[in-house]
Order: sequence, then structure tokens, then C-alpha cells
Amino acid sequence: MTPTGMLAAVSTWAIPTVILLVVAAGAMRRVKVYESFVEGAREGFEVAVRIIPYLVAILVAVGMLRASGAVDLLVGAVGSLTSAIGLPAEVLPVAMLRPLSGSGTLGLVSELSKVHGPDSFVGRLAATMYGSTETTFYVLAVYFGAVGITRSRHAVLAGLAGDLAGLVAALLVCRWLFT
Repeated sequence: MTPTGMLAAVSTWAIPTVILLVVAAGAMRRVKVYESFVEGAREGFEVAVRIIPYLVAILVAVGMLRASGAVDLLVGAVGSLTSAIGLPAEVLPVAMLRPLSGSGTLGLVSELSKVHGPDSFVGRLAATMYGSTETTFYVLAVYFGAVGITRSRHAVLAGLAGDLAGLVAALLVCRWLFT
């Protein structure tokens, strides 16, 4: 069997095999597998209902920022400063929106790749920034909302500091490798 055929066989049977192993292990331990599954699904639904308001708030905020033109104004104001350190102004929206929305940022990265090309410095930098940072506010809303934490204390600052470190590292690595 060729490596490609082996990979196809493994990928076809991996998930059914894992499910079968979980059900068999539960049956051996005399766990009511179906009832446990239904209970977990019910708890998952309750968590989803609790976090929906946080997700809606984030999506509305991102939509308002993009539709109002605030992102474009900020890029115009800060673009000349960032160009001096080697950060193209075109990539600034990626850096600004990534803590808020992963899908919105992915749309920006895709657009930059189409306009500038995926092998351009802008395309590579945008993709590297996307992979080096996190959707901080989304993560905080989902996880803190899921467990009922209402005061984030230092989590926001720590998350944004991590995002800034990821952005700086992405810029330095891309300048080192691609210029």
C-alpha cells in the first residue's frame, strides 16, 4: 500500500475507531454511555446559551468598527509611523482586529493575499500575524462567560500583552526571513 493510500485509510477510519473505543471503554466500566452523552450535550447547550450575549456583543463591535470607518482612520493616522519601523500600513487592520474577531481577521488576511499576493511581504506578514496572535476578547468572552466570571481583572491586559508580543515577533521574523 502506498503512503497516500495508507493516509487515506487511516483518515477514513480514525474517527469511527475512536468513537467505538470510547463506547467500548464505557461499556466495560458499566457506564451508561448514551445517557452520559445526552447529559453532556445538554450541558453544552446550556453553556452555548450563556455565552451567546458575549459573542453577539463582540460581533456587533467589530461590525461597527469596520462599517464606521474607524479602522481606516486609525490606519491613516498611524500608518506613517509604522512604516518607519517596517510595518506596512496595509497590515495594521489585521493587528487591530485580531484580538476581536478571528473570522473578520481571516477575511482581511485573505483580501491582502489576493491584492498583494500570498508570497509578498504583506501577505506573509499578515498570515504570520494571524497565526501568532489570539482572539483575546473572543476567548475571554467565551471562557469567562461559560464559567460565569464577570470581572476579568488582569486577563485582558495579559492577553493583549501576549498579542503584542506575537505581533512584534511576527514582524521581526518576517523581516528577517523575507526581506
